[in-house]
Amino acid sequence: MKIYHNPRCRKSRETLQILQEKGKEIEIIEYLKTPPTFQELKDILMKLNKKPAEIIRKSEKVFKKKFKGMNFNDDEWVKILEENPILIERPIVVRNNKAVIGRPPENVLELL
Repeated sequence: MKIYHNPRCRKSRETLQILQEKGKEIEIIEYLKTPPTFQELKDILMKLNKKPAEIIRKSEKVFKKKFKGMNFNDDEWVKILEENPILIERPIVVRNNKAVIGRPPENVLELL
């Protein structure tokens, strides 16, 4: 299992705690320090069964300042997420060919 994690985020910490309490082996990726590549993001989106616009944190300052009200195609949004990982909804947990967003943290139980 992989968790795209932000240790400063309470929901991300809670999701990680659930996984650890279940005794799961987890690869922790601090995505702000090590952002996913364009292809990794495409793969995550496929596993989430979501469009890029569905995993954007629209409350972030950078979104409001640079992207609010603008229209982009899916690949353009993926590139924006790659270049601005702060905009990626968190946490995202991936197991094999499925992924969930840990909001609420209990969503991760779907993968266990």
